[in-house]
Amino acid sequence: MGATLKPYESGEKYDGDYDADLLALQERLARIQASYITYGNSAIIAVEGWDASGKGGAISRLTAGWDPRWYEVWPIAAPTEEERVRHFLWRFWKRLPGKGEINIFDRTWYGRVLVERVEGFCTKAQWQRGYDEINEFEAQQRDNGVAIVKIFMHVTQEEQDERLLARLKDPWKRWKTGLDDYRNRERRAAYLEAYQDMFDRCDTRWAPWKIIDANNKKAARIAFLKAVADQLEKNTNMSPPMLDPELERVARAALGDIGDID
Repeated sequence: MGATLKPYESGEKYDGDYDADLLALQERLARIQASYITYGNSAIIAVEGWDASGKGGAISRLTAGWDPRWYEVWPIAAPTEEERVRHFLWRFWKRLPGKGEINIFDRTWYGRVLVERVEGFCTKAQWQRGYDEINEFEAQQRDNGVAIVKIFMHVTQEEQDERLLARLKDPWKRWKTGLDDYRNRERRAAYLEAYQDMFDRCDTRWAPWKIIDANNKKAARIAFLKAVADQLEKNTNMSPPMLDPELERVARAALGDIGDID
């Protein structure tokens, strides 16, 4: 039996100095990215969750201090015609990170066992087969040295409704919502069942799920950044790299007396 969502619904406010703690986490994440670049490591951050659960806001704060040359955010929408005629994982293989890169997926390959299952966009045999295909796909990345971080953002129906209404009332946030949000809302029970099956069958030792109580935005963002930082640090060397002697020689010749360099 995998994780369940019910324990992640308290929505407790963040008990701390949000601005200071957010900045500290962003500085920590900047060092982590520098380590991935320096040592040539790679990572995937897979983000799933309800509509209006705060995925985009959490991702924007995650990447605030990152060098954009070394990460990519992939917002995953419905597959194109070119993608539909191929295996469902094909479009994700094309978006995997290279050496030193961290790629973030705002919605993921789990669409096969979530939206495609619930909305009937694939056959029952296809989505049932999808669990093993996804586990194998993630195992292949892990075996290739790619760290995998999987985050699920959970909100209650009541909290989701408040956020959908807020988007409707703000003309400059209406682009964030659409008819799909309300179709998905009507099928919440079916999605809850699909999520539970996903946790039961795809919460693996090489790619475990981390569920975030996203009912309070500030608390959720801190929890999200900390979860990502903790997992990324496990898969890289956080020791500062040694200074290249040739670089030091050239720098001293160019800059003059620069004293000791640690």
